[in-house]
Amino acid sequence: MAVAAEMQNTDSKLPPLPADVEVTPVRTSADRTAFIRLTYPIYKGDPNFVPHLEMERRDFMDPSKHPFFEFGEVEFFLARRAGKAVGRIAAVNNPRYNEFQGTNVGFFGLFECVNDAGVARALFEKATEWLRAKGFTSVIGPMSYSTNGEVGLLIEGFTTPPAIMTTYNPPWYAALIEANGFTKAKDLFAWELSSSTPPPEKVARIAEKIRQREGVTVRPVNLKNFDAEVARVKTMYNAAWEKNWGFVPMTEHEFDHLAKDLKQMVRPELALVAEVKGQPVGFALTIPDANEAIKAANGRLTTFGLPIGLAKLLLATRRIRRLRLVLLGTVEGYRRRGLDAILYLDTLNKARELGYEGGEISWTLEDNHLVNRAIESMGGKQSKRYRVYEKPL
Repeated sequence: MAVAAEMQNTDSKLPPLPADVEVTPVRTSADRTAFIRLTYPIYKGDPNFVPHLEMERRDFMDPSKHPFFEFGEVEFFLARRAGKAVGRIAAVNNPRYNEFQGTNVGFFGLFECVNDAGVARALFEKATEWLRAKGFTSVIGPMSYSTNGEVGLLIEGFTTPPAIMTTYNPPWYAALIEANGFTKAKDLFAWELSSSTPPPEKVARIAEKIRQREGVTVRPVNLKNFDAEVARVKTMYNAAWEKNWGFVPMTEHEFDHLAKDLKQMVRPELALVAEVKGQPVGFALTIPDANEAIKAANGRLTTFGLPIGLAKLLLATRRIRRLRLVLLGTVEGYRRRGLDAILYLDTLNKARELGYEGGEISWTLEDNHLVNRAIESMGGKQSKRYRVYEKPL
């Protein structure tokens, strides 16, 4: 009786469930289309919104096309009021995460909602009900579908568009999520860095000494030997990030799938491998901010069968002047030895040489003080903050 009373008391603090809202699983092609296109009315008039390409979102949700579904499960839910879509959410079961981290958590992701805490509650009720039935004891998110994808809710930095493969949302989402009992689990930072700002002379001097002392060579990836390069980077990625909060190693198919997508964007001069005696020990991946081009397509590559969106995307691609540094890490045994500074400097110099204005470094953990201080020492300014939430089930 005491447990029931406590649950009732907890529910009384939540927004009331709206009687006119129905939340159902996505089952049909029409449901999937409504799920994907819900973003358009929610972000209407927002100059910083960049819609995903609808074709990419369909593949992302398709168990036959996305490698996550080889081991994980996702249930997509859509909220409707009077037949009109007003919210959506995904409930995610990622067994590899729990096995690697030694946890028992489920995830939520792909959350979009009108500014109505009751609608948000209806979505979270369905998602957590599904997760609870799987035996999970807590839920964290938003994640799509893990920290290897888009992570976190934007809570600071709404004045600029999102960089490629990062999240964006209306400012009111934090209030909707927190009203439904979620609290902060971890914050993530994005940093702005201009290529016109020279690195401090002391940093450059020390990095050069380390390069000479350690015998470090830095080379661009060889796209002609793409499969072998992917295999090297895959090994380094899973080794370099294994101790990070929220990390889960990618499967072979997940990494290959991501590499195939990134290959279309990669400039080899900005995908750098650090080697010592021919052994790869560090990696930095910086890509052109394709969101500048994707925004021009407005989510669709074709209209009435004509490749209008594709033409706009290709034209806008030529005008990209910003970058996103996505990955930078070194393997065990070579950390805290200055290799990160060498990779930062070489990336910055090459970006300037190629005519890029600068861009974003993202994301870093709020409590990774070593990395955050290193970025600040290179002239980086914190530009965005994302939040991952948690809640017991």
